[in-house]
Amino acid sequence: MIDTTVRAPATVLDDPKQLLASLPLDRSAVLELVAAVLDPPRPDSELPPQDCLQIGQLLAGHASLVADDVRRLLDTRPDTSQLRPLTETVLTAARGRLSIPPRATFASVQNRARLVRALYERYDRLMSARLD
Repeated sequence: MIDTTVRAPATVLDDPKQLLASLPLDRSAVLELVAAVLDPPRPDSELPPQDCLQIGQLLAGHASLVADDVRRLLDTRPDTSQLRPLTETVLTAARGRLSIPPRATFASVQNRARLVRALYERYDRLMSARLD
């Protein structure tokens, strides 16, 4: 059977000057998505593969921006900071996981959600240490 559904054309964002990176992230909306993905209302519910792919791409893009922020914050800390080892580990894991494109599976989406959560935990810890 041939799919004759008319779809709107996709828009690809090209941001060579990194202008979007300077916009504030909508943290609350993404963390709500993370919570919904990690604790779905119905554990037996399945998302269509295309939805998984879209959510995975959104979370991957967000994770990449948060990882950049975490790196910038870490670079302001002394080399002897107790926060450095775990933060470096999280950033290394993030780099590795983000180097692989998201797959159209719910497990892939959950992995991206866990990554976003871990990066925000490190970000918050670094921010609170700056205030100390």
